[in-house]
Amino acid sequence: MRPEAGIQLIPIRQLPEVEPGDDLGQLITRAATEGGVKLASGDIVVVAQKIVSKAEGRLVDLATIIPSAFALEIAGRQRRDPRLVEVILSESARVVRTDDHVLITETKHGFVCANAGVDKSNVRDKDWVSLLPVAPDESARRLAARLSELLDVSVAVIITDTFGRAWREGLTNVAIGIAGLSPLKDFRGETDDHGKELSATVLAVADEIAAASGLLMRKTARIPVVVVRGYHYEVGDGGSALLIRPKERDLFR
Repeated sequence: MRPEAGIQLIPIRQLPEVEPGDDLGQLITRAATEGGVKLASGDIVVVAQKIVSKAEGRLVDLATIIPSAFALEIAGRQRRDPRLVEVILSESARVVRTDDHVLITETKHGFVCANAGVDKSNVRDKDWVSLLPVAPDESARRLAARLSELLDVSVAVIITDTFGRAWREGLTNVAIGIAGLSPLKDFRGETDDHGKELSATVLAVADEIAAASGLLMRKTARIPVVVVRGYHYEVGDGGSALLIRPKERDLFR
């Protein structure tokens, strides 16, 4: 990997409200052109999960949901809408932790996060919620291919969502869908500046890129796409599953 001369974060600002069935690659291409941003090979296009989910129709009307007894129990304890809790449970492989306020689950993708990624923010109708894409890596690959088709460029794509972290307060963007770059950079076996061998240094570069994009992608900013330019990533096919720590090494599960 070459040393970085400088990394740019370029916001794409002109996207309209995304609707189910929209061609997201075309919307991004048009918005970038209108904003004077010319995508180039080697760029990383970082996309908020919410617009991917909208384009893929991953939206649920809570009016259609009948809560189970388990959802009613949790909702009563947490003073939440039981229909919302039922959707969270339906998107979960298992409940990891719950108390009177928080519901942490493992999604069917293997992500451990609050509410299985089900979210009411930035969805047009107050009774609708968005779900994570069914296969975020596939979504990222399709978008990368579509941008390549439209613009004749080779770009990587990262789809992000906002997660909490076991060790620290606050939320940060993480990579849940990845196409075209290796999500991890392994420095084990290399030496530091003092000649000491590195034995445990594996950087989650896809998460670092996702977190950087979050500086511009705030929920109130209406910037769902950020182009990262100048980071010389390793091209690869590894997806977001590589960022999930195996259960036998996960001390928090």
